[in-house]
Amino acid sequence: MSSIEINKTGEPDMLQASDGRLTLSVPIQIKRRSGRKLVTLPNGEIEKTRPWDNAATPLQLALARGYRWLNMMESGEAKSLREIAAREGVDNSYVSRMVNLTTLAPDIVAAILDDALPNHITLFDLAVDPPVLWEGQRERVKRALYT
Repeated sequence: MSSIEINKTGEPDMLQASDGRLTLSVPIQIKRRSGRKLVTLPNGEIEKTRPWDNAATPLQLALARGYRWLNMMESGEAKSLREIAAREGVDNSYVSRMVNLTTLAPDIVAAILDDALPNHITLFDLAVDPPVLWEGQRERVKRALYT
């Protein structure tokens, strides 16, 4: 029967029982990242072997929605944000906030796509009334890091 025990020493260990069974002890940490639990190995490397660990984060999904909805407006598929909101069954302000994400600085977009932003930076921090200039957006992200 399998069991999980906490290795208090933090050192790898292997025990061999007289009946031939092996007990391996590997120090790991379980960390939360973007609402998901990930195993951190002793060398600090994050193990990502399960396919569901590669699922898009909420910020990545919001960014994709924003670009999709902006494309609908630019192509003429939708005439207004209100029309998109009605089609999607969401509030007008939600659609507006997602489209605001399309104006973010390229380095902030890259950080969202790489899932490199700290967990405490929220969609609200990025999507509600973003500064027009990219430098202002970067300053807002920096302020969010230290508050």
